[in-house]
Amino acid sequence: MKILFIGSRLYDDIDWYVKSKGVESVLTESNEEAINLDLPDQVFIVPRGMDGPKQVALMQNVDAIVPLIGIDPPLIDVARMKEEVEEEYGIPVIAAGVRAVELTSNKINTKEFYGQIGVTTPNYQILNSPDELTLEFPVVLKQGEGQGGKDIMVAKSMEDVEEYFKDFDQALCEEFIEGSEISIEVLGFNGEYVALPPIYKGETTLEGTHPLNKTKTGPCMVEGLDNNLVQHTAYKVAKNLDSDGIFEMDFMYSAKKDQLYAIEVNTRPNGTRYLTTATCGVNSLCELVDMAIGEFSLSSISDKLKYFYSTEIPIGNYEGPAPNEPVKSFDYNDFVIHGPAGYQRVTARAETKKELEELIDKLT
Repeated sequence: MKILFIGSRLYDDIDWYVKSKGVESVLTESNEEAINLDLPDQVFIVPRGMDGPKQVALMQNVDAIVPLIGIDPPLIDVARMKEEVEEEYGIPVIAAGVRAVELTSNKINTKEFYGQIGVTTPNYQILNSPDELTLEFPVVLKQGEGQGGKDIMVAKSMEDVEEYFKDFDQALCEEFIEGSEISIEVLGFNGEYVALPPIYKGETTLEGTHPLNKTKTGPCMVEGLDNNLVQHTAYKVAKNLDSDGIFEMDFMYSAKKDQLYAIEVNTRPNGTRYLTTATCGVNSLCELVDMAIGEFSLSSISDKLKYFYSTEIPIGNYEGPAPNEPVKSFDYNDFVIHGPAGYQRVTARAETKKELEELIDKLT
């Protein structure tokens, strides 16, 4: 079995798993100085875009293609390549299709999609100028495209809105929801979908604290919130997107209103994947490999499911005990270190809360 992986930045997360499956790995990358180029069996440096990876896939006669792209801008090109390669050459590409990417890569499109399928989302309006605002403060101002908190402001006054419009001509404006931030991964392939356990990412703040600066925990345990509702809603969204790969969804839960709100969807690997793996034993990136080699199924996911208490905390630069090899695998470790130097995070798990606290004390 030979798989083409597109992008090297995330490849070290799954290199150990690819080798354990006896898969021959081919990787394309546009940056010859990128990390992890020493790990795959073959590496090809190609121009930016999807034409290079497509040509390598055909030249190498690969059995499947797995894009490992964690940013939004290339996703539409990946989706178009997927549809072309699958239709013309019969090579499966484990990624979302064009429709799913168009609905999720633009937050305005996502809002309209939620309305069409009957999923509750915060009240919103599209502003072309500050004086069009009708929602009560505070409000959240966003651009249609962007990730990782980019171009987002929590506006508490008209002065804040006017300040935002100094940089932008339009804004997606939605009501500010006071409550709990929740993330969940859904895996989908060939019409089968499974929602993994929800992750708790902290409480919303008027300061708009970035998720990377918050301590996260799994499983999600928010008073008044039924995790089955989160999983059911996430499943419904993924089912209606009708595509393959990883779907990471963000929700807000308002205890005051006892209401779950859908915020956005990403059709790519995401920042909570380590915590999800720690919590339930299912690694979404490894599942992409299983999709490619024909080993993904709902029953296989059920067999892998485990139950741990887990947490993820920012540490800057890790100086604690070294993890076992392979260092990115929870199969061999009860903690994983990830992220670039200066911005590292430790994700750890244990069978009880007390054991988790003791482990964190040892690591930090």
